[in-house]
Order: sequence, then structure tokens, then C-alpha cells
Amino acid sequence: MSVRTAAVAAGTALAVAVPPSPAVLADPADRSVQNLLTQLQTLYQRAEEAGEAYKTADEDLRRQHQQVRRLGTELAQARVQLTAGRNDAGRLAREQYQNSAGAVSAYLQLLMSRSLRGALDQSHVLQRAANKRNHTVIRLAGNERRLDGVTTRARTALDKQQTLAEKRLTLRTTAERRLGEVESALASLSPQELSQVGRLERSLVATAQRSFMGSTGLSAVRQTRKPSRAGAQAIEYAFAQLGKPYEWGAEGPASFDCSGLTSQAWAHAGKRIPRTSQLQWRNLPRVPVKELRPGDLVIYYRGATHVALYVGNGMVVQAPRPGAVVKVSPIAANPLLGAVRPDEGARPLQRYARPGLPKGSKPGGDTGYASPTAPA
Repeated sequence: MSVRTAAVAAGTALAVAVPPSPAVLADPADRSVQNLLTQLQTLYQRAEEAGEAYKTADEDLRRQHQQVRRLGTELAQARVQLTAGRNDAGRLAREQYQNSAGAVSAYLQLLMSRSLRGALDQSHVLQRAANKRNHTVIRLAGNERRLDGVTTRARTALDKQQTLAEKRLTLRTTAERRLGEVESALASLSPQELSQVGRLERSLVATAQRSFMGSTGLSAVRQTRKPSRAGAQAIEYAFAQLGKPYEWGAEGPASFDCSGLTSQAWAHAGKRIPRTSQLQWRNLPRVPVKELRPGDLVIYYRGATHVALYVGNGMVVQAPRPGAVVKVSPIAANPLLGAVRPDEGARPLQRYARPGLPKGSKPGGDTGYASPTAPA
């Protein structure tokens, strides 16, 4: 059974923060529903952390590739400039040799000049030639220093690129192993246990949603804020992905992970945002949860390891976790860290009607990855 098939069949979306537990499920004597939920949460969290670490390393490596390319171009330019400087210096040396061979010294000619004007003219010529020589020497020395500096930076950048590539490979292996642990855990549950865990999850999510909506004023009656034009386009794109499978590291078009969905939704709206949930939280303008409008991004867990796109009326569209599909979920299905607005300053639309939800867009697990350190 694959991770995707097992998790979809399980329908287990794990919402509450729990204490850490081992990476294997409890012995038969300790297989209470709550304990199974607790342990599955821990496995999902470990898988999320590994997957997010891999995505971050992949993004770092992509940026490092760009830096190496830039330094390669700069290195080529520095070599061209150094060659040109050396050619200029050689030409001046030849001219000086040719002009001085068998001729009276220019300084002696200056002393022997019969008129003050002639002396001044000769002095000006000498000074200009000296300045040209000095400028050429200084430029040549500067080009040599620049080439040395660029060469050192390029070598360092290549070394870092190699280190990042090795790190990314290690993290990918770790992420795949964590996903295998989730698959094995789900496969070990009986149909009755899967059903019981699913019911407990849905109950916890419903309770969290009622409490959250009551405390923030984001009830369906009061939620009247409208998205910006770009926000509406991001929502439309996300809705077009409903039902597509979660795959860590994926950003479409066939599958998505959580931040792959949100980054692509906003990219198709004409706004490039960071690729990972942590960078989205770190770099995008933050907005109070009570001021959420459709199109904003909702960030979950203390480590900002999960993200969803707010669509209004207390609901989000998201790619929850391995084995799940892109779906519409209650905003409180996961512990909220905060919210960010990719298009801060953009004016909301005067009129907006949210796209209709196709059949089957809500059933299934809603939570991403619970964490023992997630805020309440």
C-alpha cells in the first residue's frame, strides 16, 4: 500500500498538539484511539519537518546555482579587463622605449627650450604622458586585485554549492524514510481503528473551529471582506487544483505540497512569493487574523511548517499532508501561527462572488502536521 492510498483510506487528519512519542505505534495493549492519534501525529510531524528541510535545502541550492552563474560571468569579465590592461601597459612600454631610443631626454629638451611658451607646452605633454602611465598602472593593479577576489569568491561559491547538493540528497533520503514510517504506521491499523481515529479527529476539528470562529469574529455572517483582484485569481487557481494529490516538494501541475499550492496560486495571479511556508511567514507582510480577507495565507504551527490559502467564511484551501488531496478545510483544523498578505496595499474588489465548490471538495482529512510545540 502506498503512502497516498493508505492515508486517503485512513482519513486521519491530526489536529491537536500532543506530547512526543516513539516512531512506532503502541503495543496492542496500549492502542487507545487517543494514543494512536498521538503517535500518528508525531510521525506526521517528523515527516513534515524532513520534507520542509528538504524544500529549504532545494531552494538554497537553486539560489547558490544562480550565484555561481553570476560569479562565472563576473570572472570572465574580470579576465577580459585584466587582459586589456596588460595590453595597454605593454603598448605604453613599447612607445616609451621607441621614443627614447637614440633621442635627447624629454626633460633635457624642456631645459633647452628657448621660449617660456615652448617650455610650458612641453611640460604639459610630459605631465599628460606621466598621468597616462600612472593611470594604466593603477588600473592594471586594480584589475589584478579584482580578478583575485572574484576567483576566490567563485571557488567558495562552488564549494558551497557542492555542500548544499550533498545536504539536499541527505535530506531527501531522510524525508523518504519518514514518509515510509507513516505508511507503515497506517498500514498497521485495522479498519475499525482507522474509523475511530477519523471520528476523533473530526470531533476535535469541529470543536476547534467553533471556538476559533467565536473568538475572532470570522463567522460566516460577519465575513464580508473581499479579496483584491490578484487574491481572487489566486483563489480561482487553487480551486482548480481541488482533488489533486499531495506530494512533498511538488508545485504542480499534477500534485502539490502545502507551500507549492500557495506559491503557485499567487504566481498565477502575477505575484511571485517565496517557495516554502517558513519563508512565506518570514518575508511576507503580516496581517492580524481578525482582519483576514480571501487570498491571504494562513500559517500554522510554531515552526511555520504548514500553510493554506484563506477563501473566506472561516475556510481555507490547502494540500494537507501525504496521502491527502487538495481540499477545502476549516481554518482551525490546524493550530494557527498567524497570517500574511502577499499583496499588501492592493485594494479589495467592490464585488466578489467566491467560485462554487465542486462536489467532494470538503470530505477527507483536514489537518496538516501536528507538533508538540504548536501553539494553542
